[in-house]
Parts: sequence; C-alpha cells; structure tokens
Amino acid sequence: MRRTLKDVADKAGVSRSAVSRAFTEGASVSPEMRRKVMKAAHELGYSPNALASSLTTGRTKLVGLVSNNFRNPFFLEVFDLFTKGLQDAGLRPLLVNLSNETEPQDSLRMMQQYSVDGVILASSTLPVGFARAFRDAGLPIVHAFGRFSGRPQVHVVGIDNVEAGRMAARTLAARGYRRVTFLAGPETATTTQDRLQGFREEMALHPHIETDVAFGAAYSFVAGRTAMLELIKRPMAEAYFCGDDVLSIGALSALRENGIRVPEDVGIIGVNDMEMSSWELINLTTIRQPIRPMIRSAVDLMASILYDEDAVPEARLFSCDIVERGTLRPCPKD
Repeated sequence: MRRTLKDVADKAGVSRSAVSRAFTEGASVSPEMRRKVMKAAHELGYSPNALASSLTTGRTKLVGLVSNNFRNPFFLEVFDLFTKGLQDAGLRPLLVNLSNETEPQDSLRMMQQYSVDGVILASSTLPVGFARAFRDAGLPIVHAFGRFSGRPQVHVVGIDNVEAGRMAARTLAARGYRRVTFLAGPETATTTQDRLQGFREEMALHPHIETDVAFGAAYSFVAGRTAMLELIKRPMAEAYFCGDDVLSIGALSALRENGIRVPEDVGIIGVNDMEMSSWELINLTTIRQPIRPMIRSAVDLMASILYDEDAVPEARLFSCDIVERGTLRPCPKD
C-alpha cells in the first residue's frame, strides 16, 4: 500500500503541513522538525509525490529535451548522457521528437501543456528560430550543439564549427592529399555552413590542393552511402572530410562495396567521435566533440537559469581534437 503524507505526519507526531514544508525546498522548517519527518518517512518507505509537490512550489522540475536527430546514433549517446545528467541534478527530462518538424509552434505548445520549467534544444540542424521561440514564450532555454555567436540570443553550448572545418583541412593537407572533397550534411544546416567556411578558409592557404563539396540529404548512414555512391561515378578525390561520423560510416560502406580500400586508396575523416567510430570494423579517424563536458555544462546552465530567468545569454564554447585511428594515411616523414 502506498504511504501518504498523512501517514508520515501521524508517525512523526506533526501536522501534515509540517511534513509538506520538510519536503519543500526553501520552506521554513526547523532542523529538528525536518529530522523527525525524514526519519518517519524513511521508516515508512514514503517518498513525496512529484506532481503534488509541483502544485505547492509552482515548479514541475520537468525539462523538455527536444531534438530532431533520433536516427543518428551519436544523439542516442547524447540523450543517454542528458537524461542521466538531468536526473542527477534533481530534474526530470521530457524527451520530445521533432523529426520532420520545420516550425517550433507544435513543440512549444507541447512544452506549455506539460508545464515544463525549461527546455534543452539538442540539435545542430534546427534553425536559430526554434530556440528563440521558446525564449520569446518565457521558457528558460539552452541550445546544445547550437551555432556559436559572440552575442548569443539564447544560452548556447557547442563547438566552433568553423574551426572544425579548418582542423579537417589542415589534417588532410598535412597527409599530402592533393584532391579532397567535403562530404557535408544538409546544405541548410548551420553546422554544414560553418564547417564549409572553415574548410574553404584553410584550403585557400594550400592552392595546390584541388577541393570540391557535396551535400548529403541528412546526417544519416543512408545519406552518406547514397552520396558516396554518386561520388564514385566521377573522378574520385584522394580523401573525404565527412561532416559527421554517421555520414562517414555510410561512405565507408559504399567504398568497400565497390572494392575501394580505406585508407590505401581513399582517406576518410569524420566529426563527433561517437562510440561506434571506434569499433574495429570502422576504426574511423575523426574530430572529437567533447560531449560529456558539453552536456554537463548544458545541464549546469539549465539548473542555474531555472532560478535566474533574467540571466544574460552566454555561449560556452568547447575545443575539439583529432582522434587518430585507421582511415587516413600517416603524415609523410621528413
């Protein structure tokens, strides 16, 4: 039988309002009273009803975790870390799937119906207008994997995608590749635009290298495979910078199916360093996003702005590094 607040009050010999205050963060209750209540609750196996508590405090502690990348295995890792992080912070994640959504109104309406206290938008492809819509509706918002800005309009946690594009270009140039292609994600994605900008800026410093760009329909295995099957019908590059690990894995599938060896015939470098990239049959050289510290930062930021909704939006930028595996040839020896 489920124990009630009245059971705890009777056992502790206090009023029900005293029990309620003991379980309400910030409520006025003496240390002795709280000790008696907690002891009785522990002996009875009682835990407060979260929904009932929200009626008292006006806070649900629900945080909408909103994304449109459910088909990308990288984001399965992201969701795992976010849900654990939010729960450890005493918050409750509400996972919302925005696949195929192009406007924020439906997701905003859902957030309001569930009375969430805040929203974490976990997406690198949704337009900035999504995050602004939540902000304009008065919901604390953190955009994880969002586009970096020196003057952000909402709280952003992410990487410098322009620099990621430069890193890829520098890495390919250092390996002596003379014909390289950026196999990007969707052309409209800000990550694609920023990585392409950085890629082109760095390659401009190496005029002897021939460059090209191709766009995948999505950040997905199928998109990477489909794009590579088209690319191998024309004169091939010596190396491909793929805008995402899962695109890289799709490209690897197409290359191997056609007898093209990696890295002996063609080099591949990705972005993200998702767990699958280290598997022996994939062994992908990639640019690592430090997702664990990024997600910890996003959760900490959400926990803090829930109590300071007037906080000035900030952008927290994390640096990336190259993870050397087996899909690029080594640097030439001096």
